[in-house]
Amino acid sequence: MGKLSSGAILFAAFVAIAHAQSQEELLRDGSGSNTDNVLTYGMGYHQQRYSPLRQINKNTVKRLVPVWALSLANEVGEQGQPLVYNGVMYVSNVRQTVAIDIATGRQIWATPIEWDPAAARVVCCGLSNRGVALYDGKVFVASIDAHLKALDAKTGKEVWKTKVAEWKEGYSITSAPTVVNGVLMTGMTGGEYGVRGFLAGYHPATGSQLWRRHTTAGPGEKGHETWPTGDAYLRGGGSTWITGSYDPDLDLTYWGTSNGGPWDANWRPGDNLWVASVLALRPKTGQIVWHYQWTPAETYDYDGNNENVLADIMVNGVKRKVLMHADRNGFLYVLDRTNGELLAGNPYVTVNWAERIDTATGRPVETEVARRLRSGEKVELKPRWTGGKNWFPMAFNPNTGLLYFPMKEETAIYQINKEMPAYKPGERYQGVENTTAPRTPGAAWGYYAALNPLTAKPKWRMPLTEFPMWSGMLATGGGLVFSGKLTGEFIAIDEDTGRIVWQFQTGSGINAQPITYTHNGRQYVTVLSGLGGGTSAKRETAGKIQPGGSVWTFALMPD
Repeated sequence: MGKLSSGAILFAAFVAIAHAQSQEELLRDGSGSNTDNVLTYGMGYHQQRYSPLRQINKNTVKRLVPVWALSLANEVGEQGQPLVYNGVMYVSNVRQTVAIDIATGRQIWATPIEWDPAAARVVCCGLSNRGVALYDGKVFVASIDAHLKALDAKTGKEVWKTKVAEWKEGYSITSAPTVVNGVLMTGMTGGEYGVRGFLAGYHPATGSQLWRRHTTAGPGEKGHETWPTGDAYLRGGGSTWITGSYDPDLDLTYWGTSNGGPWDANWRPGDNLWVASVLALRPKTGQIVWHYQWTPAETYDYDGNNENVLADIMVNGVKRKVLMHADRNGFLYVLDRTNGELLAGNPYVTVNWAERIDTATGRPVETEVARRLRSGEKVELKPRWTGGKNWFPMAFNPNTGLLYFPMKEETAIYQINKEMPAYKPGERYQGVENTTAPRTPGAAWGYYAALNPLTAKPKWRMPLTEFPMWSGMLATGGGLVFSGKLTGEFIAIDEDTGRIVWQFQTGSGINAQPITYTHNGRQYVTVLSGLGGGTSAKRETAGKIQPGGSVWTFALMPD
């Protein structure tokens, strides 16, 4: 038989995506039952970012080579996680959504994401798109001008488009949507612009809105007593810019919320629910079942959006259903995900704004540094507003019981303004002065680390002294943890020792999230490369690392 033509190969790829993704398939994602597919943000609703695949392991990783790469024609950064279904990969950035044939790396279709260029001014921080959702033969993607649309998975043609919010008022969307219990859910961003945060649920077939749940409690709602009299809650922040996780047995979806607006909590006295919190909601209705607030009266820009990883682990000799969260505020939390009970809260980086988390009340015990800051003094604040950990996701290996994630060690020079900032729609609404403290030459920007979730004690830490890190992590059954550096290297780390055992230069900075999967019995690893993000990621790389988006896919070279 002769070789297939390129047209025949692409036709085969079209046929492969002809049937619909179902909720049952989404529920099985990340379970190891079908490693050919990656159907959800986080490689499973639990967002553990763990795969049992072990074809690529400590012994074979030396034979790991690129099998194809595809340009994404984008110079503003890649932060997306690819999804894979029936031999087709779906990736997205702020410019376009692309379907790729896994076998060849060839583009099947590419659909531009059109948005008003003026909307770029309200996006914090960096022009980002973290991926798509798949369901019922459709690809769902959001845009930075706060629209959500559905594409036909076979052709890339638009099926419907809906406006989620008005970008001129400071709203944007940079996160991947998700489909949970038949509801298409999206968050939003805009915490620096005096927006009122929310989550919204849509009908996947039509794009019609099913519900909207605001994340700053208004009159008549539980939690409104934590806001001052007046309309501060209407500009109170609480954006929802990282995709939530989901427990199908409890039918609860877990989403984090961002900083308050303005940053200075003196102008909005009270705890300000549900800012800097995690919310457990019913996906069908948006009903809030429970909440936990990481940083009450948040005034440090410690967004609470970082991913909420779900697992069942032993706590004091009893197996508990837990939610694990490494917050920007420098503390690693373990909660009972059935009710929000605090099980553990320990610092994982240097923290000077709080002494500890009180296990009886669940609240931080603030330090003299925090009191001086709130009184108007200029202070050195640890961690910096970018956090001990930012949005880049961690991985959890259920076999080792450890969390693997990059952490940051930076210090802010921080002071609250004496006057309340004036609110103007679509303009910055912060009310603080903040800069970065000078670093000691040679000091680590932070670490890659393996941590015990209940104690935050590291099994190992790898210092990073050249640049900060902005890539997520992926753990595998092969004893490896994959991640990327801003200098462009895609790396494999020995999960036991923290030693880099393999690396490959991708040509631009990596600030995205790797995945692994199988195709025709062969294990692949894919990551997006392309320097981007906000000023924190760019300030040290200017003139040293070139932008330029691409998809890189790796597999083992035959013996």
